[in-house]
Amino acid sequence: MATWSNLNLQNSASPLMEQLTFFHDHALLILLIITILVAYIMVALFFNSFTHRFLLEGQMIEVIWTILPAITLIFIALPSLRLLYLLDESMDPVITLKTVGHQWYWTYEYTDFSIPFEFDSYMIPYEEMDNNGFRVLDVDNRTVLPMQTQIRILITAADVLHSWTVPALGVKVDATPGRLNQTNFFMNRPGIFYGQCSEICGANHSFMPIVIESVNTKTFIKW
Repeated sequence: MATWSNLNLQNSASPLMEQLTFFHDHALLILLIITILVAYIMVALFFNSFTHRFLLEGQMIEVIWTILPAITLIFIALPSLRLLYLLDESMDPVITLKTVGHQWYWTYEYTDFSIPFEFDSYMIPYEEMDNNGFRVLDVDNRTVLPMQTQIRILITAADVLHSWTVPALGVKVDATPGRLNQTNFFMNRPGIFYGQCSEICGANHSFMPIVIESVNTKTFIKW
């Protein structure tokens, strides 16, 4: 989860989030190189005393500053397209979880079992929270899912637009009334992962958190 004064991305808990982090670092390195290069050229121009009164055109320099940005964009576009297809790739899920967004709570439905069941997940008010709880993040019913398992999640909304987002898993899917969106994720370690609604949905938009508890398969079956 995000901690105080943390400016970096959250620690990844899924292979897709690892790839997103790698692409972030890759793009940031290219931006850093461009920034340093432009800053150096600007400083050099400020202190440059050379002049050329009869310079009207420069074919070579124009070719260079056209080709270099094109090559730079290719280095950004190719990993980006690869990642885009990875995010859209659908695997054979072992478990399907349905999520319905409401004003202002989430409903989860497990439909793969002989007796399907569902529950609502509300934020715990500050007055009722334990001393070791996280304000505006903890919920009364956590969503328990097995790790090392391909999971499909179906997302919709009952009233207005919502967005089901868990940064540590690299998942952000809009919950749209009358439409069923889906995504897949794979948790590669146990833990508790926090998220929040990421689409403004009314007065209590900030108070409908998401908590995913990743456990091993035996613990999930007992649960």
